[in-house]
Amino acid sequence: MNKINVPNTNLPATQVILDELGEQLGGLTPQVRKAAAFVLENPNDISVSSIREIAEAAKVKPNTFVRLARSAGFAGYDEFREPFREEIRRGKASFPDRARWLQSLKRSGKMGGLYADMVHSALSNIEETFARITEAELKSAADTIWNCRQVFTLGVGINNSNARNFTYLASTGMTQFHAIPRAGSTPADDLAWADERDVLIAITCKPYRREVVEAVRIAREQGVRIIGISDSPASPVIIGSDHGFVVTSDTPQFFPSSVSMIAVLETLLSFVIASASPEIIQRVEKFHARRHELGIYHDEKDTT
Repeated sequence: MNKINVPNTNLPATQVILDELGEQLGGLTPQVRKAAAFVLENPNDISVSSIREIAEAAKVKPNTFVRLARSAGFAGYDEFREPFREEIRRGKASFPDRARWLQSLKRSGKMGGLYADMVHSALSNIEETFARITEAELKSAADTIWNCRQVFTLGVGINNSNARNFTYLASTGMTQFHAIPRAGSTPADDLAWADERDVLIAITCKPYRREVVEAVRIAREQGVRIIGISDSPASPVIIGSDHGFVVTSDTPQFFPSSVSMIAVLETLLSFVIASASPEIIQRVEKFHARRHELGIYHDEKDTT
């Protein structure tokens, strides 16, 4: 069995463990792999569950988690669990708990503390996200996008606006980008004629949206190349994707943060433009010149 080493990094210890588990999944025995996948999908459960409880939930024997802990370089399950418990002590909580905490802050007049926590979480999310993404990975994904026939960007719920913003920005210089689902349609229908010449950028975070996961499955069957963006290396849109990017979305707010998601999408688009042929600059300039000619932009000389 492969031993999972936890190096010294600026990432939280739990994130290092999760990242390493994700990388080592393929080399683990089937039962230990099953336990590792459960940890990747349910990291918060580790901090509050006994070894019997967690084994029952993962549908493996308790000793499997002992083997997983030892393969990760820990003496046993309790030592393996400690970094996750420390994460909870630092404030990681469920959505309902976060909402109650926000209300208590308001009642106690601690909005200054909330402000500081929001700023800290936003900066930390971006730092942790980009600490695990390399320039080469972004360049490879950008080349895939630039060399394809068309790009479908899929996000629903909060990620619908993120997907559409990415598509809108790309459309200022390129024409092959399509945000899906289109009005009155479904992701599966929008991908009906997509094939190996096309790319699907699929965005979803826990709890994963069924229509996005299903669209990825269908797209793979059709040969479409997948760029998955999610909040876990065990996400169904990350596993098996041609390019996968894991974002950190922690926040003291009620809903997950989109700060790092937006940052990754903007960075990916900048790599696409950098990888493109010189004509892309001319197309962007022409697009904005046309807007000026049509009077779309406000002129400071205009009077009201």
